[in-house]
Amino acid sequence: MVEHLQRYGVISSMKVAEVMETIDRALFVPDGASAYADSPMAIGYNATISAPHMHATCLQLLEQNLQPGMHALDVGSGTGYLTACFAIMVGPQGRAVGVEHIPELVASSIKNIEKSAAAPLLKEGSLSVHAGDGRQGWPECAPYDAIHVGAAAPEIPQALLDQLKPGGRMVIPVGNMFQDLKVVDKNMYGSISILSETSVRYVPLTSRDAQLRGY
Repeated sequence: MVEHLQRYGVISSMKVAEVMETIDRALFVPDGASAYADSPMAIGYNATISAPHMHATCLQLLEQNLQPGMHALDVGSGTGYLTACFAIMVGPQGRAVGVEHIPELVASSIKNIEKSAAAPLLKEGSLSVHAGDGRQGWPECAPYDAIHVGAAAPEIPQALLDQLKPGGRMVIPVGNMFQDLKVVDKNMYGSISILSETSVRYVPLTSRDAQLRGY
């Protein structure tokens, strides 16, 4: 899978290739699913795990903000795959936090992580996954050098902007029918700049009730 993404120019970073080889996607997809196919997959509760090329894209966009010792937040952490990748990158001195509003997905993601190379980080406490409304972030471990949002917001939640550290970067899909992957940088003085990276299609960032109803 990683070689395929490198061949097609999706992965150019050796660090991202390494972390995606370290965290085995097969541990994070439903049983019987073709784990390494480059496509998103339903994981129940009207949620999905993103395609590997989207995970690679987001990891590369955030790579400079996922250095050892840094803090990272994964909103809509789902199966826990990307949260585990973040944890490997920031290491035991850093902090990787996943927030997911479906408690059953939180429980299963912790089981997935326990089978993966990120298990020691979960045990030591530098990696954690919490049930909560990701639109509110996770203030307890803020501010964050890196924030990833795995569902499309109609607009960028203010709470997430507030929890982004000066010098930090957030990657978030924004839009309703038509969505763009936005790269949000906060400079050292706290001012925000936003660039559109690519057109995307994510499930909506919404309330738990709305998601379970099918939005």
